[in-house]
Amino acid sequence: MDRRLKTSSKSPSQASPKSPWRSLSAERRAGILARVMSERKEARALYIQRLVSRGGGFRAVTLVGWPVDKLAREVVRLNAQSGDDEAELLQALYVDLEPAVQVTFLEAAGVAHEGAVIDEKLEPPFADADAVARAAAVVREKHGEDGEHYLRTIAKYNPGAWPGVTELVG
Repeated sequence: MDRRLKTSSKSPSQASPKSPWRSLSAERRAGILARVMSERKEARALYIQRLVSRGGGFRAVTLVGWPVDKLAREVVRLNAQSGDDEAELLQALYVDLEPAVQVTFLEAAGVAHEGAVIDEKLEPPFADADAVARAAAVVREKHGEDGEHYLRTIAKYNPGAWPGVTELVG
């Protein structure tokens, strides 16, 4: 298990329209996906295979030649991401691509980390409810809506690691 975001081992249920991933604009989702596919060739191959398997006239040989931005837009347009994909993409967002929100949260909660990666020696829960509430307040103040989105993300995918986070996001 990749322990950078420390997601639970439970597979999220089918992606709902209110999932943190789907609450992002289509443009933002495509941008995140394009960055991930640019950095991880296996991700590009996975999404090409997903589009081909959905039918609709897509051929792998055609999709391989598409620019990554165009491929990402098509994946998002067709909602070709599973609930597990959504969790992984959000992890990539907050750990690899835009770690500032997670770093702020971890520092405010007093959780040992290197960058946005939680110390491997730690086990959930990583902080008590008071520390989580303090960290949530700091994240909201410093990062606004991006911070709120981060809190909704950890509340959905890993509430057991962060006591009280579910109540903080409603």
